[in-house]
Amino acid sequence: MTPADLTLTVLHAVRRAVGDGVLAIRDVPSRVTVERPRPGGRGDWATNAALQLARPAALPPRQVAEVLRERLLDAPGIERVDITGPGFLNLTLRPDARAAAGRLLVQRVREEGLRYGYGDALSRLPEAQVRFALPYGADLRQQVLTHTVVALLRSQGAPARLAQPSTPQAVAPHPHVPRHGAPHEGTPQAAAPQPDAPRHGAPQPPVPHTQPLRLRPHPPHYDVAAVLPTDAQRWAMLRPAAHDRVLDPEPLLRLTESAGNTLFTVQYAHARAAALLRNAADLGFGPACDEDVHAPELIAALGDHPSVLLAAARQHAPDRLARHLEVLADAFLGFQHTVLPLGEEKPSAAHRSRLALAEAAGTVLAGGLSLLGVSAPAHL
Repeated sequence: MTPADLTLTVLHAVRRAVGDGVLAIRDVPSRVTVERPRPGGRGDWATNAALQLARPAALPPRQVAEVLRERLLDAPGIERVDITGPGFLNLTLRPDARAAAGRLLVQRVREEGLRYGYGDALSRLPEAQVRFALPYGADLRQQVLTHTVVALLRSQGAPARLAQPSTPQAVAPHPHVPRHGAPHEGTPQAAAPQPDAPRHGAPQPPVPHTQPLRLRPHPPHYDVAAVLPTDAQRWAMLRPAAHDRVLDPEPLLRLTESAGNTLFTVQYAHARAAALLRNAADLGFGPACDEDVHAPELIAALGDHPSVLLAAARQHAPDRLARHLEVLADAFLGFQHTVLPLGEEKPSAAHRSRLALAEAAGTVLAGGLSLLGVSAPAHL
């Protein structure tokens, strides 16, 4: 069962409880959150649906959790349901369902490609939460962070945009924020001619009710653009949380896997995934989801990607995505050695399935780097 399957399963349990008259709520939510258990949790997945429903049901969250637990225990693929904390439901899948979930996950990534993890969960955010501005003289980190947050929000369906500045400014456009011809969403443009002052009584342009948001990260402590190449510039500014200092340049200039250069690790993992596909083609086989693959850490990292993207967008935190890519890269680099046949071994269904998982990992790494405005090289 994938997270999407589990979301539908939880919603079905909610509807059953409402239909049975146990939960007196007027409107069943259109979505619930299913994510990896937090520290102190159990099982494979967790949901806060009981906490979400407690207020409209006028019941304590743990009582709502007990109601839902009874209706989840007989759901296909679920082995155990535990209640932890104030009312989190922790779901443990049956082994066969867990293995099948990995295969379905790989198929989904291969179908959705670089847009895996995109969604519309933030499509209804009000303008006050998706309209951003860059002040005149904004430093490079403020520019890069703002454009990246806009890109992340758009990946989750939010109509995010940059407000037109009142003063010309130099911005660092994100390569994946479409410009749509708007003068405020791209490279600096010549100032437009100003109209004559309006006559008395003439209609005035509407004044926004809210000021656009301004992100204020910790400014760089050195000239990032002068010291680092483009990819390393963005990683140095986006990998730390906005309130933290940008990364020091020395590790980012050492292009080795063991030098503390996490950007190199992520890009190297993507290059290795591309190399495996090339090498497999030379051996006469390609990726296919023929069998279940035992790679729990890698599959878990792939499954977490949609929730990480959503959290990074909602919290204006590209660093969450960057850290997740590091986890994914480490999991993949520990798995990659099992993909190709060894010695005289002939390619089999197992090799094709492992190659499909490697391809999926490379796709997610490329998609995540793309949202950060960082390249995903096929050769390193």
